[in-house]
Amino acid sequence: MSNINKTLETIISTHNFYINELNSLSEQELNFKSSAEIWSISQLYEHLSVSGLKFFLANTKRCLEKRNGKEGGEPNPNGQNLLAAGSFPSIKIKVHGGLAAEIIPRSNEEYILDFKNIISSAQVLSQLLEHDPGTYTIVHPVFGDLNGLQWFMNLEMHSRHHLTQLAELKTLAHA
Repeated sequence: MSNINKTLETIISTHNFYINELNSLSEQELNFKSSAEIWSISQLYEHLSVSGLKFFLANTKRCLEKRNGKEGGEPNPNGQNLLAAGSFPSIKIKVHGGLAAEIIPRSNEEYILDFKNIISSAQVLSQLLEHDPGTYTIVHPVFGDLNGLQWFMNLEMHSRHHLTQLAELKTLAHA
């Protein structure tokens, strides 16, 4: 099995897990905030939805279409370390501006549709990546120049990284 297929399998299973969790949580649990600095579960879902569709998958597609980037380039040392480890570090990362701005949650149904869209888009893009992972890159603000396959792998690692946060937020919501 190729690296792309393994990555796709994990993207599918992780996003299906998020969908199943969403179906099991009450509105009160979804919107519970233990403090102003800590996201609610709904805010986490919004972050995963927006970053999955409009950042990771969008940049994977742009690399395949050779748009808004450049031919060649390499990940910086942060990106090289991430790709070598195959996962985000198990530390809390504060994002300033952009995705860290106030997140307004949407309905469970909208998140379910978004996560199903992430899965179906990942399936289509994985087929294209099998034929050409490419040398065309788009710069990631932390990891440097990434090609389509590396952006795709970032989606998987990012989604998996937030599973720990979801577990912590569920514990807080149940306390």
